[in-house]
Parts: sequence; C-alpha cells; structure tokens
Amino acid sequence: MSSTDPTGPGAPPAVALSAADLGAMRRLLGRLDPGLCVPEEADGRRPGLTEAECIDLLRELEDLKAAAAGAQAAVTAHLSRLRLDAEQAAGVPAERRGRGLGSEVALARRLSPHHGGRHLGMARALREDMPCTLAALRRGELSEWRATLLVRETICLGAEERRALDAELWQDPDRVAGMGDRQLVAEAKRVAYRLDPHSVVDRAARAERERFVGIRPAPDTMAYLTALLPVAQAVAAHASLGAAADSARATGDERGRGQLMADALVARLTGSDAEVPARVQLQLVMTDQSLAGGDEPASVPEHGTVPAGWARELLRRALADEGGCGVWVRRLLTDPAGHLVAMESRARHAPPGLAHYIATRDAGRCRTPHCDAPVRHVDHVVDHARGGATDEKNLGGRCERCNLDKAAPGWSSLPLSRGSPGAPRAGPVIRTRTPTGHVYDSAPPQLPHAG
Repeated sequence: MSSTDPTGPGAPPAVALSAADLGAMRRLLGRLDPGLCVPEEADGRRPGLTEAECIDLLRELEDLKAAAAGAQAAVTAHLSRLRLDAEQAAGVPAERRGRGLGSEVALARRLSPHHGGRHLGMARALREDMPCTLAALRRGELSEWRATLLVRETICLGAEERRALDAELWQDPDRVAGMGDRQLVAEAKRVAYRLDPHSVVDRAARAERERFVGIRPAPDTMAYLTALLPVAQAVAAHASLGAAADSARATGDERGRGQLMADALVARLTGSDAEVPARVQLQLVMTDQSLAGGDEPASVPEHGTVPAGWARELLRRALADEGGCGVWVRRLLTDPAGHLVAMESRARHAPPGLAHYIATRDAGRCRTPHCDAPVRHVDHVVDHARGGATDEKNLGGRCERCNLDKAAPGWSSLPLSRGSPGAPRAGPVIRTRTPTGHVYDSAPPQLPHAG
C-alpha cells in the first residue's frame, strides 16, 4: 500500500490497515521464513518451528488474511464514495455514476471484472448496512468467503432490515464462529425470512429469470457444461438422464452410470451420438506440422491448449462421419512467435472474416487482464470516431462488460506494436489506462506455431 494517504481530509477512520496491523504482519511473516528454512542437524532433528507452533502460525495467518480482506473492503467502499461524490459534483447522471469502477477494482486485485464487481458490491453493503460483519472480518474472526455468503443472503432485504439482521446475528459472535458455511447461510435465511418474508419470496421468483447455460475448461481436454435451473426442472432433468442410464445398463451396456448420463445429455442436445462430432464450428487451431503428425499442441478458443494427438483424433472422427458433417480448413499464417499476421478493412465495423480472425488471435477470450470471459464484441482499441483504424492492430476481442467499461469517462486504450517503448515483446499489445492513471498491458495469447 502506498505510504501516502489517498483518502484526503475528512476520511473516516480505520479505512486501511493501521501501523500496528502492518507491524504485526511483518513480525508474523518474519517468524515464518526462519522457522521453515533452518537446515537439519546432524542427528536429523529440525530445530525450527514445532508442530504446535505451525498450527498456531496457520491460525494467525488465517486471521491476518481476513483482516486484510476487511481492509480491502473498507478501502473499496471508500473509493466508491469518493468516485460517486466526484461524479455527482461533475453532473454525471445518477444511472451512469460508478461505471467501470468494478473493473478498476478487478485490475488492482488481479481478478476478472465479474469478481471485481462482486467485491465492489460487497464492500458497499458491508460499509453501509452490515457494520458488525465488517468489524468481525477486520478482526480476523470471519473469512472473506463467509462474509460474502452473508451479503449474498441479505441482498434482497432493504437497508433497515439488513442492519437488523446484522445486529441480531452478531449478538453471539462465538456462536457464529462455530457455525459451518451451510449453518451460517441457513441462519441468515431464517432471520431474513422473519424480517421480510415478501422480499425473500420475490427473490426466488426473480432467480428463475437468471437461469443460464455456461461452459468452462476442465483438465485433460474436458469441459464443464453447467446449467443454472429452477430446482424442479434441474431435478427432473437429472432424474431423466439417470433413468436413461439405468435402462441402458439393464440391457448390458458396460459404460458407467455417469458416462451413460453424460452421453445421453449430448445425444439429446445435439441429436447426434456422443461418439460423433456435433455439426458445429469448433475452431480448432493447429500447425500444419501437428496436422501431419508433429507434437506441437493445438488450441481451441474458449478452452485452451489441447494435445496434438487429441486434435488429430478429433479430425479423424469428423472425416469418418458418415453423416457428412465435413471439415473445413482455413489457413492462417503466424510469425515465429506464434502471432497471427495482419488483416485490415476500411469498414466502420469489422467484417465477419476480420472479426473471426481477431477472435482466433485472442483465443476466444476477453483481452482485459485477468478476464476469462468469452469474446462477445470485436471492437476498436482507439475509437473509430477518434481516427482508429479497422485493422488487426487496432481491434481487440472483449466480453460485453469490458467493452462497455472501456467507454466510461476516464478510460483510454492504445495499441502498441512490438518494439514500441515500454511494450512487451509479444504483440500486438493493448495498453489500458484507468481513470486513476494506472496502466495495464495485455498481449494476445501465444497460438500454436512451429519453432
């Protein structure tokens, strides 16, 4: 943390870690390295930390993590107040105040914008309506995750009811400390329902409108396909897949029940057997050497690196498909470092071919640092209205949220070529400057290349 006070005159007390907190942290960490790094003596004994001291140190470090998280929440809430007050004084409409602030918090904490927004919302809730929870977090008596659970379960309440729940819950801190996560959530739900039953019922109704299907990578060329559904629909879907698996096993199918359920899900969604590639565009990226039998890994946008042998097997199965789904090959040239060569257009919007090229170059993931969301917008780094060209250098793939945030007041972006002063060697680099003057660089991921 900076040695200067960024809050200015009139700042509320205890926004950041105190000098005593920082001193205790340094002393605690100072005990760690000497205790772990003492070499064995001739008789094999280790004269460093004892087992009991290790346990004590683990608890102290956990308390320190919670206290630091509490300080982060207090600083984040204070930053939010400073920004909102400044934008109000500048005449920014209420609905536009604070735009992009969650992404600034995310960049500072090396998190995705989604998590940055969540931390911003939690900090505001703790600061304004849950002072007892915030105090417990700063004392190290409550982990950041458990504080998140409490905020999540009270989000449907009004400010007055939330303060009442906060005060009631922390009348007995020892009882809260002894609860597991599920017990804590259940207690928060019980009190919330008693304080305002209508808001809890309304929240359940609104939750159904938030149903969705998502995908994220898993190890070993696997992926998680998840669906957030109303409980009745989720239970019915799971039971239907289970019944299909049980029926197949009863006829002698040797696959496991989980395998059968997964294969039935794929068959019902795609209309194809699980062993047959679905008729969709997969966007497999691999070198010609790997296609011919080399070992350079391939890449699947929105998933990541996959083994060359797996990619060849996928292509073999697609070519052998009697249904004739076909395999299309689009040749894209890379430089020796694995970066695609340039394309450009005079159009205001990137034409489909160039947009596809940019999404492939960026591996299907948002270019904002630490954001793993899929590319939804291919847009200009320097706005077209400010003279930005519609070419490979000045286009970047971003998720919807990050593309909107970069247009907020005080944000600016600039493409840097390799060799530009201060630019990393990889390129093309996008340099982003936030309203506070902090600078963040983002280079595209390295694609499969020969070398």
